[in-house]
Amino acid sequence: MKIALLDAGIGLLAAAAAVRRLRPDADLVLSSDPDGMPWGPRSPQDITARALAVAEAAVAHHPDALIIACNTASVHALSTLRARFEPDLPVIGTVPAVKQAAAGGGPVAIWATPATTGSSYQRRLIDEFAVGLSTTEVPCPGLSDAIECADEAAIGLAVAAAAKRTPDDVTTVILGCTHYELVAEHVRAAVQHPGLPPIVLHGSADAVAAQALRRIGNRPIPQTPGVGSLTVILSGREGSLPAAALAYDEGRLLQVVSPALRNFT
Repeated sequence: MKIALLDAGIGLLAAAAAVRRLRPDADLVLSSDPDGMPWGPRSPQDITARALAVAEAAVAHHPDALIIACNTASVHALSTLRARFEPDLPVIGTVPAVKQAAAGGGPVAIWATPATTGSSYQRRLIDEFAVGLSTTEVPCPGLSDAIECADEAAIGLAVAAAAKRTPDDVTTVILGCTHYELVAEHVRAAVQHPGLPPIVLHGSADAVAAQALRRIGNRPIPQTPGVGSLTVILSGREGSLPAAALAYDEGRLLQVVSPALRNFT
């Protein structure tokens, strides 16, 4: 079993680690675009073109499923990638967990990039799944860039700024960018108020990983021996996990659990 994931940068680590935890025997192909990132400021047409190129590089390794582990790419390129690769190759997009969060009640805050915050895409999710629920859209400028660089100081500043824009009565925070899941505990600590119930965080990685397995007819077997390999593709070139990836638990998990880790120079 081989599962490919794509993103502009290391935001794909969260979903890749989720797949690895569910199926340690799965081979993983991580395809990103360091030459073209960030994708957020680009036009929808450019994002789609770059996502397609990154996907083609991954598909050359013959995966059984392709995960678009990026909210921005899922918004703009999911339909194009599905038209290109399905039905032969299942393509799984990433959607902010508004539906799951709304089921638990509110008030809810959605942390997302400035480009996604207030977008018609995010508004449609709120209108469809969170009608009548107190929902605050919180822009997080600079946070994904800081996470991409593993810049602890910049991460702390961006998280603190977003926390100030988050209402005090919020009980649930949706992590609306795949990068944010890598610093989930930073977010929790910044938003949690003393004496109040624990903040509930909702990401997409676990659901996306489980959906990928369902689409290819496999079930989670976490106790499977960790024999899965890891292939890293950087803007079409085979390489190794970026140094910043190893600053996060998810990156270290992929490195440690993958005995057949392939390194290229």
